Amino acid sequence: MTRSVSGANAASRLSSRFSRVRNLALLLCALALAPAAATLASAHEFKAGPLTIVHPWTRATPPRAEVGGGYLVVRNAGTEPDRLVSATAEAATKVEIHEMTMSDGVMKMRPVAGGIAIPAGGEAVLQPSGLHLMMMGLKQPLKEGESIPGSLTFERAGTVAVTFKVEAIGHQPDSGEHGATGH
Repeated sequence: MTRSVSGANAASRLSSRFSRVRNLALLLCALALAPAAATLASAHEFKAGPLTIVHPWTRATPPRAEVGGGYLVVRNAGTEPDRLVSATAEAATKVEIHEMTMSDGVMKMRPVAGGIAIPAGGEAVLQPSGLHLMMMGLKQPLKEGESIPGSLTFERAGTVAVTFKVEAIGHQPDSGEHGATGH
């Protein structure tokens, strides 16, 4: 009987070691995959024909703010150019396409007539202090962590539903949010 008890103890120890090694391996795999999972969780894209709309976002606004900006990248994998001609956001009474430019040391903002061109095989970058969507007549403050349903209408690709993620008030885009051009 001593043999069977000692054999059972050896089997139990072996099983316990195997469980620890397995758990350690699972933990290491989870840690290795965590950065990729975090990137996937924070990135969001929408498709409209050959167009890919990358991470539409806006900044949180203070109470009583009447306007907010909308930012995104539109990549065109097609052989024909397209044009962003209008947009909507459920949190705003209207959305206009605007551009900010520096003139004689003064930052000026103006509506963009005719929309924004998206060249074939290229991209259009909408970002703070440049081309952007101006969400006007905000119906409520935009709060960090919220999602704002909206749409983008293109000359060729038509209208596509998107969701604007509300980022922190001081959020600055990283390289994944403003395309390969580094804008």
